Amino acid sequence: MQMGAQFLRIIWLIALAMMISFSAASAQSAIESAHVEPRVQIARSDSPQFLANTSIGIIRKSVDLVLVPVTVMDRSNRLVTGLEQGNFQLFEDKHPQPIKHFWKEDAPASVGIVLDVSGSMGTKIDRARDAVVELLKASNPQDEFFLMTFADEPVLVQDFTSNLDDIQGKLLFTRTKGRTSLIDAVVMATSHMRNARYQRRALMIISDGGDNQSRYTERDLSSLIKESDVQVYSIGVFDAQFSTQEERLGPELLAGMSDLTGASAYALDNPEHLPAVAKHIANELRNQYILGYSPVGSRSDGKWRKIKVKLTLPRGLPWLRVQARTGYYGAAQ
Repeated sequence: MQMGAQFLRIIWLIALAMMISFSAASAQSAIESAHVEPRVQIARSDSPQFLANTSIGIIRKSVDLVLVPVTVMDRSNRLVTGLEQGNFQLFEDKHPQPIKHFWKEDAPASVGIVLDVSGSMGTKIDRARDAVVELLKASNPQDEFFLMTFADEPVLVQDFTSNLDDIQGKLLFTRTKGRTSLIDAVVMATSHMRNARYQRRALMIISDGGDNQSRYTERDLSSLIKESDVQVYSIGVFDAQFSTQEERLGPELLAGMSDLTGASAYALDNPEHLPAVAKHIANELRNQYILGYSPVGSRSDGKWRKIKVKLTLPRGLPWLRVQARTGYYGAAQ
């Protein structure tokens, strides 16, 4: 009877989350707004909010604790928020790892906004500004933000602030011109996260094409992202026809950055959808599960550890998609 009651409770929670969560036909279609299920913030000593002010990071090789942020969605990109610890399995290098800590509080984060202001964004910049505003409005009130723009080179136009007016004021002065130094901008933004207040860290990139100006390479960027604890969300808004090879590679470049960090990548063909997607990204950040484990049999060799998160659900429930970081570098001796 107890197992039957638990089974019914899981079904009810998932069904409720699907009904009230984000709805989207596809990344190329109109995207509706999301409903965020309110949560009570608990600043207990083992919560992500407490850990945010310690030396422990979201993916950190210290104190024998690894914390992995996880997002769960259904086929329509609706956030699923009613799962419990027993619904997750976690593997490191294919070896199962006991989940010792499990949180789903709405903990504050440090977020970098990386905005493309190259010449090709001329007809899209208004909706891109609106997207930034929607992200700010939908985020945790305790979050901090910085704003970086990029064209011929990246520019930090507003350092970390919790005052949303600071960001919105700088947005008004953004003008489009020049080429696209996307990789340089992400490298600079990721490095700037060293100054972040919180250990939950994310970037949101808005761009309309590939890179044609950067000094750093994709390999440089991949190495930096793997070594960081930053989730890289991306929104690409692309024209129907790609006129250059760089533009054709744009969707793959953005998706690759996001996939490495377990974050979402969106490819749009209409800039009108930008604000809704940015709002959804804010909701994703506020509705993550955090899994904590102490690696079993881990060695201090500084090598890459692969992470895999799977769901364990009662038979008959709908298919759900799990997003989590693909791995981390272990501690070196």
